Amino acid sequence: MLDHPFKEATAIIENIENNGHEAYFVGGCVRDFLLGREIRDVDIATSATPTFIQKIFEKVIPVGIEHGTVIVRHLHTSYEITTFRIDGAYSDQRHPDQVSFINKIDKDLERRDFTINAMAMDKQGKIIDLFDGRKDIANRIIRTVGNGYDRFREDALRMIRAVRFASQLGFSLDLETKEQINTLKHEVNKLAVERISNEMEKFFAGTYVSKAFEELKTTELVYQLPVFKEHSDLIKRLPREQSPLHSLAEVFAFFHLLKQEITIQYWIKAWKASNQTKQEATLLIRAVINYRTYDLNDWTIYQLPRHLYGAFRRLLKALLEKRPSYEEIERIATDLPIKTRNQLQLNGNDVVGQFPGVDKGPWIQKRLHEMEYLVVMRELPNDKDRLKEWLQSNPPGAN
Repeated sequence: MLDHPFKEATAIIENIENNGHEAYFVGGCVRDFLLGREIRDVDIATSATPTFIQKIFEKVIPVGIEHGTVIVRHLHTSYEITTFRIDGAYSDQRHPDQVSFINKIDKDLERRDFTINAMAMDKQGKIIDLFDGRKDIANRIIRTVGNGYDRFREDALRMIRAVRFASQLGFSLDLETKEQINTLKHEVNKLAVERISNEMEKFFAGTYVSKAFEELKTTELVYQLPVFKEHSDLIKRLPREQSPLHSLAEVFAFFHLLKQEITIQYWIKAWKASNQTKQEATLLIRAVINYRTYDLNDWTIYQLPRHLYGAFRRLLKALLEKRPSYEEIERIATDLPIKTRNQLQLNGNDVVGQFPGVDKGPWIQKRLHEMEYLVVMRELPNDKDRLKEWLQSNPPGAN
C-alpha cells in the first residue's frame, strides 16, 4: 500500500471505484513520488463526471465544473478531482473552448503538457506511462507530450512552465522542445502578466535557478518578460551563480539593487504586483543598503519585520555572497531597547506639548524619528525625562 499522502487519498479512489468508475493519481504528485520529492498536492483523474462525484461525496466544491474539475474535502484536506477529458481549441490561450468527457485515461494523459506530468498511478502504485515520462525523469529531461508547437499554442504559459520545472527539478529542456519555445517565444506577450508572475515567482525560488537561467536565456524567453524586454542588459549583471529568491519582493529588490535606475514602482507596475510586494521590496532594499554601509547593526534589524529575515539573508547571499546567521539577527532583535515606535516613552502629543506655541507640521515626525533612532542605537535612553531634555535641546527649526 502507498504511504502518506497517497494513503489518505486512497479512500477517495476506492469510493469512486466502488461506484463503478476508474480513478488514478495523476500529474505532479506522481512525478514527485518517482523523484522522491515532497508531495504537496494529490490530484486525481476519474471517469466519473463532476455531477456523479457530487453525488457520492459529502463535501464537494465545484471550482471548475465546466472543465470537469471539483474539489473533494477529505480528512481536512482538499483533493482536486478532474474527469477524463479531451480538449477543444484554446482560443483564449488559456482554457479550452470546450471539453469532452471520456471514460478512458489514455486520451486524457495525451492532452497534458510534459511527459513528466503525463503519468497516472493506481492505488497499488502501478504507473501508467504512455509517453516515456519515467525515462525522461531518469534522463532529467523536460519534453512536451506530442507536438510541442500544439502544446505551446494551446497555452503559451507552458513555455514559462518548462523553465520553471527546470529551476525546481534541475532538469534540462529537450532540444526539440527548446527549439519550439524559441520559435514561439513571442506568444508569451499575449499572456496575462499575473499568470507570468505566478510562474516566475516559482522559477526564481527553484533550487536550480542558476542553471535554469541559462535555459531562460537560450530560449530567449527572458527577453519576453516584463522589464527584461526593455532592459536586456540586466541579464549581463547577474552573478555567475544565481541564488534562489523565494518571493517577488526579493526578486524585485535584487534586480533593483543590480540596476537602481529601474525603480521598484516600475517593477511593481510592469508585473502587476501588490502593494504588499512593493512595501516588502522597499524594506529589503533599505536593509541591504544599510548592511552594505554599516554592516549588521541595531537600526538595520529594528527596521526589518521579522517575517523578512529569511528574505534579507537570501538577498545578501545573492548579492554579496555573505550573510549573517539567523542567530546573529535574532540576538540583535532580542536585545533591542525598543521593538516598535509605540514603545518610545514620548509620543506625538508629548512632542507637541513641549512646544505649545509652535504650529503642528512635519517637524513632529522628524523629531520622533530622530529620538527613535537614538534610542535604538543606545545613544539616548528610553526615559521620558531624558527624551524631554533632548527635545528642549533640539527644538523645531533646529538642524
